[in-house]
Amino acid sequence: MTRRSFIRTFGLLTLLGKASLLRGSELFGLSKGARILKLYSVNTGESLKIAYWVDGEYLHSSLREINYLLRDYRSGDVHPIDLRLLDMLYLITRLAEKDNIYVISGYRSTETNYYLHKTKGGVAKNSYHTLGRAIDIRIADMEIKSLRDLAISLRFGGVGYYPKSGFVHLDTGPFRYW
Repeated sequence: MTRRSFIRTFGLLTLLGKASLLRGSELFGLSKGARILKLYSVNTGESLKIAYWVDGEYLHSSLREINYLLRDYRSGDVHPIDLRLLDMLYLITRLAEKDNIYVISGYRSTETNYYLHKTKGGVAKNSYHTLGRAIDIRIADMEIKSLRDLAISLRFGGVGYYPKSGFVHLDTGPFRYW
């Protein structure tokens, strides 16, 4: 994380208060306007640039499209994604001044998660992915370490750092990092 990003993050968190930052209907103190995410699934090649929140309201049709893009690409199962996770992604892209999110893994069915847990290392048996509360990402033109540092500085949810695999895990569980 650059010094500039750290100061901006600290200022926003101080000004707005961490508790209201991701839980309330206002992010950055904005009650008007749009929150836009630009997502690219590295596994399916699908992309989406979409406003998911406008003038204080989450857009259900946009959320359905996001849920579909973040589906378990192995099984095709679609599950609702935690709105706090989407807001965290939006906040991170705003603070980083980057907008291209590369999604490695979003929602996972319990069957897919069980398979990955048994065959690969580092997959939690009871992963937040199976609840629609976790995502593994990288951001275009941003070092993985910088993404990790920025996410940790928010002190919201879990942050996993996987430099060899080239991604950061984010979830809406209790704050922790590894």
